[in-house]
Amino acid sequence: QVQLVESGGGLVQPGGSLRLACTASGLILDDYTIGWFRHTPEKWREGVSCIHSDASAYYIDSVKGRFTISRDNSNNTAYLLMNTLRPEDTAVYYCATEKLPYGCTSGAFRFWGQGTQVTVSS
Repeated sequence: QVQLVESGGGLVQPGGSLRLACTASGLILDDYTIGWFRHTPEKWREGVSCIHSDASAYYIDSVKGRFTISRDNSNNTAYLLMNTLRPEDTAVYYCATEKLPYGCTSGAFRFWGQGTQVTVSS
């Protein structure tokens, strides 16, 4: 009965910000790596950022310095703060989790949310 629910997507102008949230039920995120992935017609669930159980984090090069991943184990929620958004950030964003010590490859994650649309356009 594991379930992940994303929220926070929407339409934003270039240079703007959004904060995505992912709330889990059926597991305790403290024990898991959490990832944010984005899907476009050109790329299938590209790994954007992952945060591990020890709070270390990975970011794809194109978002370094703009996006910040975090986790709040007390409410079983992970976040992705996206600043200085660009049109090329437009995608469906998914959160996923797996009991991994490290890694940010989509095929390694068993549990996925439903996705939330992020559109960056003027």
